[in-house]
Amino acid sequence: MKHTRLFAALLLTGGIAAPAVADMHVPKGSVGVEKCMKAALKAKPGNVVKVELKKEEGEGYNYEFDIESADGKSWDVECVARNGKIVEMEEEVTKDHPKFAGAKVGESAAREIALKKTPGEVVEVEYEIEADGKGSYEFDIKTADGKEVKIEIDTESGAVTSYSEEKWQIGKE
Repeated sequence: MKHTRLFAALLLTGGIAAPAVADMHVPKGSVGVEKCMKAALKAKPGNVVKVELKKEEGEGYNYEFDIESADGKSWDVECVARNGKIVEMEEEVTKDHPKFAGAKVGESAAREIALKKTPGEVVEVEYEIEADGKGSYEFDIKTADGKEVKIEIDTESGAVTSYSEEKWQIGKE
């Protein structure tokens, strides 16, 4: 809990609002959000504007850091909570990015796929370029029981490439 309070205080001094510390679940066996944040900033230097703890389907917990780099780009950098390894880096782009303009699977079709897997209300859509250059839509869905689920859909195949439940979030949407 001491580390969580320190981390929340650091984020607050950086202008990021934090939820009540008591609500911040830290996975058992976690290397800590601070170690993951250092690894994320080493991979993509910049300013952390949001941090999420996600429970990945079939995998475990990951911290996701939204980082704004000096060149104006926005990145999602994911770190495995149990070992501090960076496992994913995606560039966030706008929906008018060429990767999405010519996508085989459009946003509305991808939304239908996501909502079929997890019914609810889409509260956010992100347009991401994966490390391999492929595009994906990431839908944040609020379920009837109040949970928030993230589902990534490939722009070429329509396949679900990632599914996770958000445990908490600190920072801007």
